[in-house]
Amino acid sequence: MPASRTPRGRRPHRAPRTAVTAAVALLLTAALTVPAAHADPPGLTEDSSPPVHIDPNDPDLRMVQGAKLAPSKVLNIKSIVETDDGSERRQDTNDNVTFSLQAEVLFDKDSAKLSSDALSRIGGIAAEIKKQNAIRLRVFGFTDNLGSASHGLVLSKQRANAVQQELAKDLGSSVSFQIRGYGEQYPIADNGTEAGRKKNRRVEVSFPRAS
Repeated sequence: MPASRTPRGRRPHRAPRTAVTAAVALLLTAALTVPAAHADPPGLTEDSSPPVHIDPNDPDLRMVQGAKLAPSKVLNIKSIVETDDGSERRQDTNDNVTFSLQAEVLFDKDSAKLSSDALSRIGGIAAEIKKQNAIRLRVFGFTDNLGSASHGLVLSKQRANAVQQELAKDLGSSVSFQIRGYGEQYPIADNGTEAGRKKNRRVEVSFPRAS
């Protein structure tokens, strides 16, 4: 049989535009409502304001005629160094230094009591804090998303307290601490895998970078 043709003057049948539009709207809504998985916890935001004011009309810029100067901004340079097994990580940015220790090297399962191995690792962080002359420290505890959220909040705060108390022994009373337990909030890896959950179970010690 000959192939069917669309009669002249008529447009081929198409799916209703409303259905297509609705599908696109649904996809956009889903993309916009997905929470940021790797957002930084409060207190770790970086200052992106320009360090000096630049006059775009300054003749000394010697710009090509008709060219315009783009708004100035500070690029945040982030350096991350991690041990081979991932148990300890150091992150340096423009404004902050952050040490992250996985819970497995600090505590037994579901415990907030520091292990003997934890003491030497925390001592190494204390030595770096002294070297940087830091006097304002943040100690934040985090868990994975297993178990109840309320239990995770309590356990993460207890673990942060334990690390802070050990740091205070080395650093003395001249250092101030901000201590928080965030539970399963602010993951740095995928909670859908055990490898990711292991990274999310951690205590972070951070402080402003020296000027």
